[in-house]
Amino acid sequence: MELSVLPLSELEQQLLQLPGWELKDGKLHRRFQFRDFVEAFGFMSQMALVSEKLGHHPEWVNVYNRVSVELVTHDAGGITALDLNWATQANQIARAAA
Repeated sequence: MELSVLPLSELEQQLLQLPGWELKDGKLHRRFQFRDFVEAFGFMSQMALVSEKLGHHPEWVNVYNRVSVELVTHDAGGITALDLNWATQANQIARAAA
């Protein structure tokens, strides 16, 4: 599947539908915060399964109850619909954990 980089205007429109996400250094960025480490790790475990299904893997860091995520489609050279799909599913899973 060939993915194309989203135009900035379209990306900005899509971000209005993704609470917590922002553009930072050419990537989608969000920091999730959970009640504790177990909840943060559970979120990462669920998103690992989503990542494998999508064939799209984030750049992420976990520190105790926080998970910082950066998304970009490296093969396309920018942010694509695949990144937005991943971000949407991450928001849904994080919301379910809250």
